Amino acid sequence: MVGIKSYGAYIPRYRMNHNTIFMAVAFLGTFPPPGENAVANHDEDTLTMAVAAGIDCLSGVKREMVDGLYLATTSQPYMVRQNSALVATALDLQSNIRTADFIGSTKSGTTGLLSAFDAVKAGMSNNILVCASDCRLSKPGSPQESLYGDGAASLLVGSDEAIATFEGSYSVSYDFPDRWRASGEKFEHAWEDRFIRDSGYRQFISEVISGLLKKYSLNIKDFTKIMYPGLYAREHGAIAKRLGADPSQLQDSLLSTVGDTGSASPLMMLVAALESAKPGDKILVASFGNGGDALFFEVTEKIKSVADRRAVKKHLNSKKELTSYEKYLAFRNLAPMDLGMRGEISIRTPMSALFRERKVVLALCGSKCEKCGTPQYPYQRVCVNPDCGAIDQMEDYRFSDKKGVIFTYTGDNLAASIDPPSIYGLVDFDGGGRFWFDFTDCDLDSVKVGMPVEMTFRRRYVDESSGVHGYSWKATPIRA
Repeated sequence: MVGIKSYGAYIPRYRMNHNTIFMAVAFLGTFPPPGENAVANHDEDTLTMAVAAGIDCLSGVKREMVDGLYLATTSQPYMVRQNSALVATALDLQSNIRTADFIGSTKSGTTGLLSAFDAVKAGMSNNILVCASDCRLSKPGSPQESLYGDGAASLLVGSDEAIATFEGSYSVSYDFPDRWRASGEKFEHAWEDRFIRDSGYRQFISEVISGLLKKYSLNIKDFTKIMYPGLYAREHGAIAKRLGADPSQLQDSLLSTVGDTGSASPLMMLVAALESAKPGDKILVASFGNGGDALFFEVTEKIKSVADRRAVKKHLNSKKELTSYEKYLAFRNLAPMDLGMRGEISIRTPMSALFRERKVVLALCGSKCEKCGTPQYPYQRVCVNPDCGAIDQMEDYRFSDKKGVIFTYTGDNLAASIDPPSIYGLVDFDGGGRFWFDFTDCDLDSVKVGMPVEMTFRRRYVDESSGVHGYSWKATPIRA
């Protein structure tokens, strides 16, 4: 029986209280509801969050087993260049895998998950990693600004050792013009909110869940947890009531703590449900976007074997408030900032060099001496151990999943940065190896020599003239 073998999630460190938004744009008549949103740092985007969620999901899993990666999003950096292939490279997955992008709708997360189940059922793949991630841009002062949150979720789909078996699904599809964004546009357009709520959200969620119950002769009371996006708090509960569900069956939609994470929202709620699930629990998850998908699962005894995940709970408890609305605008490049003449220097990586060095740059792979076991980054032909000196006796060695400690660091106020000062220094990896990294998700006052750190995949630059998004790895204090 096919099912979910592992799960993971990622929620950015920064959260912005809705009061911060209100104080900045109240003159427009914008009155956001209570709560806060998860806000991606200036060096984060859809792909970096997908990689982080994938790392969480693959904890303790041999990456050589993964033979497919599906990425679901509505905010992909590239329209032409497969985003899922870039995520797969950053995760250091094998090259003989199937990758696919699922885009264009907020139900793409569940659609990608269903496609993974179909591929495994058909015997075309054995283990597919499904990542759903969104980092959507909204106009300042718009209703979406307080509604949208940034985050990612990841599920490993396979045919054995399932922690939750896939029992069935039901889908509906409509060309529903609630929100749209044409190619080349930065912001979404939205039709009247009442129309979206009454003619779309209320109808589609009810239809897809009712269709699932009828198709498999189920009762809504059969499920331990039921989840679907909570775009409208009052209507969210009303839908459950009309379906005959008890309020205790509803999984928290995370709307007031993270925000609506788009394509990642249903999968993130599913991850949160799996964190506290018990064997025998039945879980129903539905999505919304140009229709919707409804899927149901039954939790197995294997759920007890999944541990050491940050998932949703630990990420929720690891946060820092972003109190400056102006800094938020700078992070999103909605208020262009002057970074000085150093910020005008082009640092674009030649594409041919990036392809040749993709394992070094994107996967953070170095070398390990087969003779003495000494690791080093970047890849070396000659062993750096002075007592060894072996030549061309190296194997690939991945540093992205290794932790380390800060050997030395500095804070640089002269370097071009949207969040000065730039912090960088040398990291000594556990098990050997030393290299220079930028630090992120930290303040200069909190950084100390000897502090434990881990690696995080981040966006280094965006060259708007050429459309190139550059990525590499940075060091960050260990979260959660």
